[in-house]
Amino acid sequence: MTWIEALVLGLVQGLTEFLPVSSSGHLEIGNVLLGVSGSDNLLFAVIVHAATALSTVLVFRKDLAAIFRDLLTFRWNESYDYTIKILVSMVPVGIAGIFFEEEIEGFFSGNMILVGSMLVITASLLFFTNFRQGGESAVDYLKAIIIGCAQAFAIMPGISRSGATIATGLLLGVERSKAARFSFLMVLLPILGASLLKLKDYMESPASEGQISAGVLAVGFLASLISGFLACKWMINIVKRGKLLYFAIYCLIVGIIAISSNFL
Repeated sequence: MTWIEALVLGLVQGLTEFLPVSSSGHLEIGNVLLGVSGSDNLLFAVIVHAATALSTVLVFRKDLAAIFRDLLTFRWNESYDYTIKILVSMVPVGIAGIFFEEEIEGFFSGNMILVGSMLVITASLLFFTNFRQGGESAVDYLKAIIIGCAQAFAIMPGISRSGATIATGLLLGVERSKAARFSFLMVLLPILGASLLKLKDYMESPASEGQISAGVLAVGFLASLISGFLACKWMINIVKRGKLLYFAIYCLIVGIIAISSNFL
């Protein structure tokens, strides 16, 4: 992998992790177009996902600091309640990751028809939010598990995680800023967990060592960190203004192009 490829893929990861257009789908398309090898993909995926997790921490640093401060009181409060809801929302994706790991990995094989079809589904989900722009409620435990199921479904390349979780929250009547906040905070531990598993796989695969330089990894990390930080803040404002329809149109166009490319 060259530094230019790392820059492009890092930018793609950072932007599409938070914007509702599917980071996994765009990375699959980018890997196919750039011809990046699978051995490079593994370590690079660890680096850019760690960068997007860090960008989330930076954006929500005040929220996270307040939550940790309240947790250290060791008394039941709003932060304990919110943290448990976050943990509850992670159950579906945890089950999927533990029991269906091999099946999930099989989806990431450069199948443009699959990626394109999932992007069309993402477009449809975002389009439906145009008819219900959220409500006034907060995330309760039932809504947390339903939003968590949406996150588990977003394991598929082409299904936007942020799009699926935010759209689900809006359709359940969650207030827009609360839906966005919950969506971005709930992904922190799954991203870190997936990165650690990929790092474990990389360490157990000596054949992949030495195929990507530290400089290239640094370029990918910084590109993903900066673009992720900007995209996260931008997405919060987009959700508040209810402008998800434009992303529905984008996902539909890219999905159709991805499907069509398989026949060209």
